[in-house]
Amino acid sequence: MKFDIEDITVYFPYDNIYPEQYSYMVELKRALDAKGHCLLEMPTGTGKTIALLSLITSYVLSKPHSPLKLLYCTRTVHEMEKTLAELRLLHDYQLRHLGPAAKILALGLSSRKNLCVNPRVLAAENRDSVDAGCRKLTASWVRAVAAENPGVPTCEFFEQYERAGSSAVLPPGVYTLQDLRVYGKEKGWCPYYLARHMVQFANVVVYSYQYLLDPKVAGIISKEMQKESVVVFDEAHNIDNVCIEALSVSVRRQTIEGARRNLNRMRQEIDKFKATDAGRLRAEYNRLVEGLALRGDLPATDAWLANPALPDDILKEAVPGNIRRAEHFIHVLRRLVQYLEGRLDTENVEKESPVSFVVSILNHAGIDQKALKFCYDRLHSLMMTLEITDTDEFLHIQTICDFATLVGTYARGFSIIIEPFDERMPHIPDPVLQLCCHDASLAIKPVFERFQSVVITSGTLSPIDLYPRLLNFNPVVSRSFTMSLTRDCICPMVLTRGSDQLPVSTKFDMRSDLGVVRNYGRLLLEMASVVPDGIVCFFVSYSYMDGIVNTWNENGILKEIMQHKLVFIETQDVVETTLALDNYRKACDCGRGAIFFSVARGKVAEGIDFDRHYGRLVIMFGVPFQYTLSKILLARLEYLRDTFQIKEGDFLTFDALRQAAQCVGRVIRSKADYGMMIFADKRLVSLSPFASMNMLNIWENVRVAYSILR
Repeated sequence: MKFDIEDITVYFPYDNIYPEQYSYMVELKRALDAKGHCLLEMPTGTGKTIALLSLITSYVLSKPHSPLKLLYCTRTVHEMEKTLAELRLLHDYQLRHLGPAAKILALGLSSRKNLCVNPRVLAAENRDSVDAGCRKLTASWVRAVAAENPGVPTCEFFEQYERAGSSAVLPPGVYTLQDLRVYGKEKGWCPYYLARHMVQFANVVVYSYQYLLDPKVAGIISKEMQKESVVVFDEAHNIDNVCIEALSVSVRRQTIEGARRNLNRMRQEIDKFKATDAGRLRAEYNRLVEGLALRGDLPATDAWLANPALPDDILKEAVPGNIRRAEHFIHVLRRLVQYLEGRLDTENVEKESPVSFVVSILNHAGIDQKALKFCYDRLHSLMMTLEITDTDEFLHIQTICDFATLVGTYARGFSIIIEPFDERMPHIPDPVLQLCCHDASLAIKPVFERFQSVVITSGTLSPIDLYPRLLNFNPVVSRSFTMSLTRDCICPMVLTRGSDQLPVSTKFDMRSDLGVVRNYGRLLLEMASVVPDGIVCFFVSYSYMDGIVNTWNENGILKEIMQHKLVFIETQDVVETTLALDNYRKACDCGRGAIFFSVARGKVAEGIDFDRHYGRLVIMFGVPFQYTLSKILLARLEYLRDTFQIKEGDFLTFDALRQAAQCVGRVIRSKADYGMMIFADKRLVSLSPFASMNMLNIWENVRVAYSILR
């Protein structure tokens, strides 16, 4: 259908549009007209993605001379593929109505592991190994040797892509990751480097949050993106956590040991170069005297991760004299590693600010703040000079230099926390030194400053007024939309007491109570006997789920539950969980019915849909508060209170409710869907608009509800 919003003709690929979709588009257009940022919340299942894509692409079509570009950020590859599938449907519709004038280039960009078509490289186990395998075949010095010695292996796909030169382009269209792989195989070109090259010419780019929020990745991938871009962060309810993780680093004993091995290997390489090619080391020294920014543009195959913190003006400075020579830099890193090892040897929890930590490094290791700032880029330069290709073997020293650069750059918004063991397992020594970022605005600030409009959207942003404070920005539009329903397709309830009238809760002093565990088990048993098809249960943590399932098994409740439905459990192993999900769906498809045990904040809670018969009931056992004794969380709460005046209780409640909403939202994925949601915790009465019930009447309500919903 076609319709007008003020001066824009919107092309929408469906025959009907929901009222909230139209309102969403109106508010989004306001933000684009104002060239400002916005926060928009619209419930799951209301067509948020297609509304976004329709409005923004139609907005660009109405202004043919505008260079506006859409950068659409998703959390997972699965979401990326779904977004591109929606965009293809929309693009086909626009082509039917506008002809060639509607042609665009849209593509997804992901890691080499998801785009590589070279079987030798893909044989590696993980992403870092795939990256290193690619580098071993495509680095400029490897190719230079291969040109003289044909026996040196190279990547035939990359070589053909290079030979194609300026003719290696993608024709207009919408390309998923699979489409890019197929096209690359047909042409004999490397899909990863082809996509990297075409990103700067594409009208729409769909990629991961990290490509904009993680400075190390953004400095390589997104540095050429134009200011006249609309950035969309979809499913952005956890965007503050993504920002914090991008600037946080952990150092353990394994990191220290690995860094020592890396330094020994680099020292051997330096000695070898001194004997065979000392001129290369002298050339590097001269370049470092001039400044890092003057080293010129590196070939795409040689570009490593960018600096995690340094602004451009610092890059123009000369590298400090004490780390210019390769052997001197190695000696500085050895002293830093030795210092960090000494700090890990503690029996008490220690907390320090970056300023005092830098002073301590200067006093004990003789390394000043400026040398720390340049560690990451100096390591990059040295690895390039030494022609190191197996970068996956050097992750430990990269971590050390990442830590050094961040601690030397930021004086506020960070803490250094040293813990001798995990408080939940105090008998196992496992010291960890953590540089913890507390200020989410540090990572996202360059995005707000650089791009014309940034759209933060999700189905679970409420309370929406907290995000501008957490991310430190002023949205021109901030709106929350409700779902328009033509029938009762959702039935939420709060359970406060069991059938024996004992209160139920996962509060720390109650969660191990046998009465609470028994009542949770009876609740699930009675629901399994009534609710058809699939039931999804969410627990507050893996440890709590393990404990409660073991207790149910011992007292026979689990056996009774399995007489009604099969039981599948999420684990921390991705392969096991994927297999459990597949078998869960098979059990629902064949009519046997199944129950899936999952964990709030886990992979399933964030990215797996239980639509239609796969999720007719979701039970949230408890309130998914963060582990409130965590030293990192306590430090962040203190920072939020002092800097943004956000009370500890307000943030903890906000965080728990957005996680709970994300969990229960897994089962309603469209307006044609229906399902029930049970929040089983007495504390939710004060936090929820739903009526409180005990288990005696909730069972009867389920029977009545399902007769209505069906």
